Amino acid sequence: MDLTLLIQSMLGLVSLLAVLLFFLLYSFGGKKEPKKEKKVQSKTPKTLQDTSLDALRKVFRVESSSKEKLKEAVELVLKHHGTIHAKLGSRSHPDFDAYAEILFYLGRHKNSDKDIVLTFDKGLSSKNPSYKKEINDALMRGLNSRGI
Repeated sequence: MDLTLLIQSMLGLVSLLAVLLFFLLYSFGGKKEPKKEKKVQSKTPKTLQDTSLDALRKVFRVESSSKEKLKEAVELVLKHHGTIHAKLGSRSHPDFDAYAEILFYLGRHKNSDKDIVLTFDKGLSSKNPSYKKEINDALMRGLNSRGI
């Protein structure tokens, strides 16, 4: 075999390799992945990260919820959903039914204690003075159904 042909074919293969490496590095260089953030563990459980009223209502319905979960859920309800819509004349707003359900299940829950119940009762009553009677009625229904 001729030496010049061998050198030319080697140079051709090296240049082809250089072009392929350039495309390989260029394609990976353009797609930068976002840096992964370290997850910081918070004191609130993952189930309470969702602060929608429906998600918080589920905490009160579950009988296995601990006192801490109930207390955190009460604080989140008061913080994010403490104000109830105004009454419709003498009737309560339809959204009040969700709060009445929370009050009922809180009064009935086996892990609720007087501090949790009073915190929620006072917080909700102070933010919604027009609903004070309805709040007390819903809470009393829950406490009376406890069956102690």
